[in-house]
Amino acid sequence: MRGQGQGAAERSRAEGPFDGLEDRELSDLESTLNTTMSYDESVVVEAPSDSFWEVGNYKRTVKRFDDGHKLCNDLMTCLHERARIEKGYAQQLSEWAKKWKQLLEKGPQYGTLEKAWMALMTEAEKVSELHLEVKCALMNEDFEKVKNWQKEAYHKQMMANFKETKEAEDGFRKAQKPWAKKLKEVEAAKKAYHAACKEEKIAISRESNCKADSSANPEQLKKVQDKVEKSKQDVQKTKEKYEKNLDELNKSTPQYIENMEQVFEQCQQFEKKRLDFFQEVLLEVKQHLDLSMTSYNTIYQELEQSIKSADAKEDLKWFNCAHGPGMPMNWPQFEEWCADLNRTLSRREKPKKTGDGVTLTSISQTGDQASQSSKANSLSVRSTTNSIRSSCNPFEEEENGKPVNEKENAITKKLVKDCF
Repeated sequence: MRGQGQGAAERSRAEGPFDGLEDRELSDLESTLNTTMSYDESVVVEAPSDSFWEVGNYKRTVKRFDDGHKLCNDLMTCLHERARIEKGYAQQLSEWAKKWKQLLEKGPQYGTLEKAWMALMTEAEKVSELHLEVKCALMNEDFEKVKNWQKEAYHKQMMANFKETKEAEDGFRKAQKPWAKKLKEVEAAKKAYHAACKEEKIAISRESNCKADSSANPEQLKKVQDKVEKSKQDVQKTKEKYEKNLDELNKSTPQYIENMEQVFEQCQQFEKKRLDFFQEVLLEVKQHLDLSMTSYNTIYQELEQSIKSADAKEDLKWFNCAHGPGMPMNWPQFEEWCADLNRTLSRREKPKKTGDGVTLTSISQTGDQASQSSKANSLSVRSTTNSIRSSCNPFEEEENGKPVNEKENAITKKLVKDCF
């Protein structure tokens, strides 16, 4: 009997304080502990902050140096593309003006309206020159200015980054390193403290369950109570360390803030220079693009004046005199017989022009000359230098008439001149 009692006691000690509980009670205990642990963790764990003061968040400020260099490239690309547009537009205007100037010169338009229309071509040529000047200003002044500023502001290093970027990053890292080290100690102390609190809760729960278990012996209860006491001591110890580290961190925070703000202000000053420079360049670009600052207005004032100078009445009057009823006419008149000529001009003779400007026509026989020659030729003189204003109606050739040969042309021409 004694041996059986000792065996039961050993089994009881080996089973532990929870072995005597029912399965349902153990399940309820685990659920309670898990709920408590989850609640505690939700209180302690916070979402990561995006603040500048968090460790490593200064990298966004450092990145501005790389972004600034890239923005210089973007601005130069922007100006270069605009310069190409200006050049292309200027070339198109010039080609358009040349094409239509030729068409107008060869076309049927006349008078003052032709000059007004031609003024559009003159405007295009002048505007083309202005846009070429804009193109040159964008590339030779604005583009080169950004390029030179970028070269002076950013200094490339062997490790594919800029000197300014490295200096800023080193400055922030140096300012943040002591505070980050203390913060790491605080986080470790906080973690240890929270773990001790968690162990204390579990130990207290075990103690309560053990006291409620009638089958638990005093030795088991004593062991659980010792565990509770030790966990409380651990909580107090870790809490003191946590508070101490946090106090040291808080004391170093003002210096940390000062050092970080100092480096940040240096970055701000550099960025301010870039922003001011970009604003200056954009204003100069605006001046180059604003054609109203040049002779642009004068071009269109001249164009308007040329168009308003067109006079329909004057054009109609000119056409009337040059091609209409206002043209002069050599109306048929009575002509005396010329003894030296021996022939009169026939109005039905079709004129023929010779190389020296003399129009030859056949002449008909008259009076006494009919018996001398039945097939003589006649001649009519006509000036070819002013064919529009002083031309005569052409004569048709008589049925029996024949043209005069080249040998007779000189003699007949002299006789006509002597007659008139």
